[in-house]
Amino acid sequence: MAKLLPLQSFSLQETDDGYRLLVSAIGGESLYVSITADQMDDIIDSLENAMGGEGEGEEGDVDDVEF
Repeated sequence: MAKLLPLQSFSLQETDDGYRLLVSAIGGESLYVSITADQMDDIIDSLENAMGGEGEGEEGDVDDVEF
């Protein structure tokens, strides 16, 4: 089983065939993951469910966002 490390940062970039996610952990290495559009929809749905429902926020053009 992989060691659980605290999140340091992540960034999301849109690509021609989906998205590229960079995840960095405190005290660990960074990892790039390719994500399809359907997988991104599933991630968004999971986050909305974890936050208590669908958000009504403004949508913007986000190609490269770091949180």
